[in-house]
Amino acid sequence: MQDAHSSTSKLLRVENLAKQVDVKVGSNIRQTIKVNIIEHVSFELSAGKTLGIVGESGSGKTTLLRAISMISPPTAGRIELNGKTIFEDGKTTGSLRGKVQMIFQDPDSSLNPTMKAKDIIAEPLVPFKYNKTRVNEIVMSALDSVGLGGKYADSYPAQLSGGQKQRVSIARALAPSPALLLLDEPTSALDAAVQSQVLNLLKDLQVKHNLAYIFVTHNIFVARYMSDNIAVFYSGAMKEFGPAEAVLVTPLHPYTSTLISAFPVPDANMRNLLKTEVVGEAPSIINPPSGCTFHPRCQYVADRCKTEEPQLRELFGGHLAACHFAQEILNSKKQVAT
Repeated sequence: MQDAHSSTSKLLRVENLAKQVDVKVGSNIRQTIKVNIIEHVSFELSAGKTLGIVGESGSGKTTLLRAISMISPPTAGRIELNGKTIFEDGKTTGSLRGKVQMIFQDPDSSLNPTMKAKDIIAEPLVPFKYNKTRVNEIVMSALDSVGLGGKYADSYPAQLSGGQKQRVSIARALAPSPALLLLDEPTSALDAAVQSQVLNLLKDLQVKHNLAYIFVTHNIFVARYMSDNIAVFYSGAMKEFGPAEAVLVTPLHPYTSTLISAFPVPDANMRNLLKTEVVGEAPSIINPPSGCTFHPRCQYVADRCKTEEPQLRELFGGHLAACHFAQEILNSKKQVAT
């Protein structure tokens, strides 16, 4: 698969990643079936770049982050970080210690309320066995980096605002000097003004430390602001991938157009291109539709969509879509634009 695909050094490579879980069915507590939460996920990410992941709740976005971080390891596929294989053929083959850190959506649930900020930030440094002086230096530097400063070191989470708590979460993630941050809706719990401040902080930190980000969000325009590339997920699979601007201005999968249409679009040209209407609900993970999982909700549906699963294919300039009619959609958008 191309880039997500080609360029200079690739920090992260993910190939055919899948996560399968046992799901209880029926009234018998022992009766379960194996269900794929994500499958066939492949992409690459370079240092200093951001991949935005967008999709509805239940589309597999958070599951993907938890699989890459090995919080909940995948069941199949391959993960490579800095040229070293971390996971392959169902087995963990390497360590991510300090190299990959995750920032969660809700700092109230991800920060220990009984710990001071300085101790929260120092927690991921424990495996490195630094002396107290070195730990303190790192903690103070991390607090400064996120705009808090040493005066907040002895504060408990309850004494901090929502934005300050998320800054502590970011400082904790920065402490072990990671190469990759996994951000799971990191600003969705914040008000608009604070959200903007945190997004700008993340951009500044990325440049300063040459960090790679995988940024999960429901808001496709937050993804546009933050991302170099955007991947659109639906029912556990990647439906579209490409440069952020291309995906938003010229969406090639009907589901992507649906996501964009759910938000106010100030650009008149984009409004003209995004007239996709979607009905129905997201499919069951236990009994997904055959063929294209989006076909029951798609305005372009044809017989082949109900039996043949479309594969991601490149249409132009690193822009991929998993739709049988992606080329026709592209041609129609070109006609509208002219």
